[in-house]
Amino acid sequence: MDIFADLVMGLSLAITPINLLYLLVGAMVGMIVGVIPGFGPSAGLAILLPVTFGMDPIGAIMMLAAIYYGAMYGGTITSILLNTPGESATVASTFDGFPLAKNGRAGPALVMQAVASFVGGTVGVVLITILAPMFSQVSRSFGPPEYFLLASMGMLTLIVMIGANWKLGCLSALVGFALGTVGVDLETGQGRYTFGSAELIGGIYFIPVAIGLFGLGELFYAFYIGLHRQGAGSIVQFQKEKRFWPDRMDWISTRWTMVRGSILGFVVGVIPGAGATIASLMAYSLERSVSKTPEKFGQGEMAGLVAPETANNAASSGAMIPLLTLGIPGSASTAVLLAAFLLWGLRPGPLFMAQNPELAWGLIASMYLGNMALLAISIFAIPLFVLLLKVPYRLLAPAIVVICALGTFSVHASFIETWLMFAAGIVGFFMRLYGFSPAALVLALVLGPLAEEALRQTMTISRGSFMIFVDRPASLWILALTVVLLGLVPLFQKLSRAAGAAAKAGG
Repeated sequence: MDIFADLVMGLSLAITPINLLYLLVGAMVGMIVGVIPGFGPSAGLAILLPVTFGMDPIGAIMMLAAIYYGAMYGGTITSILLNTPGESATVASTFDGFPLAKNGRAGPALVMQAVASFVGGTVGVVLITILAPMFSQVSRSFGPPEYFLLASMGMLTLIVMIGANWKLGCLSALVGFALGTVGVDLETGQGRYTFGSAELIGGIYFIPVAIGLFGLGELFYAFYIGLHRQGAGSIVQFQKEKRFWPDRMDWISTRWTMVRGSILGFVVGVIPGAGATIASLMAYSLERSVSKTPEKFGQGEMAGLVAPETANNAASSGAMIPLLTLGIPGSASTAVLLAAFLLWGLRPGPLFMAQNPELAWGLIASMYLGNMALLAISIFAIPLFVLLLKVPYRLLAPAIVVICALGTFSVHASFIETWLMFAAGIVGFFMRLYGFSPAALVLALVLGPLAEEALRQTMTISRGSFMIFVDRPASLWILALTVVLLGLVPLFQKLSRAAGAAAKAGG
């Protein structure tokens, strides 16, 4: 009953005219960010974070969260029409989405992906509403040892899941940790790696690095791989003789697919480091394994599109639980959201929902409204997004560069941070080119100072003994969970490879 009262209170805040405007703007911007090939929620959040300065925290968080889960909706449009995923979480949607479009069913595919995204996102928010207070209650017993282990667990699982070469993931994270040590040591008062620069006394700020890596880095990489050469000629046009709306069999054949994808996606999303990409690939593999006609997958099977769509949107919702209740981001996108909270002097964690109920429940309530808005936008604004795909990349690129530069400079009016952003963009390009992980670097940059502080507090409490990590029951449980998750990584990777192989075989 308390949960219902809290949700009503949050809804009353979310439906104010100004907050609804922020929500709609965030949803639309998220869709646009998702539609632009090569970009994703991390880039959109990083670039637009400075825009929220001076806004009311509730409205700003609502808008940024809408950009976050709205990008999941938009990224599938390019997967279906161009066979080009908007970002990594929609890769699995290309397996059957593009074949559906080639078969003259682009309209039904776009409508079904919108409905599947809505179902996955809504189920995820319902589960957040129920489980977030429980997680918050349990985590109130956590101390510095548990926070250090949680940060370590998030980094470890992310590093080994992000790609085939976990060594490059480790190196990327180490660079992020190193950048996080720059500045004045708050315990000793000594400067670390400042090289005598007054600008670096406060450390390397998160925003220039994130905007550079995700904004400019993705832009440079998109040019390199030739996305700007994919013009309107590669867009699959709707065939007039085909129906735009899904038929009865599309709904019947995918009703349980949406249930399975939503639950699986949410569970995977809650795991720090797993993320929407892993969830979508696992859902695709699961659906193919339970199907009576697995040979149709990869050739235009509607369930092959619905499964990853429900999973990646449910996973995006699930990732909000460790962020809100533990203060631990499980992905690059939620790391940017954590940075936004910290900018406004808010510290997500066990006491966050108790100390800031208006903000926490306003955000949760806004996600219900945001999913409804995105469902309508996804279905009725499809022609507009198709037109956006026809805009040459050479016209989009200068606008993106200007937005990145202005956004970075507007934070502290610092030319050094602006040059740092451009340098991070070049580094981000080479990281993508050679298989390093910008996501691991950014997550380590955010988690590094938090983990360092927690470790120092732990060592002070235990007087230098590491046995504190096994003497405390909560710490022991986290250690055991970390071992289990790392043990499951080969299974996750096997399912991902199986999904890709099945799609190639079907195509």
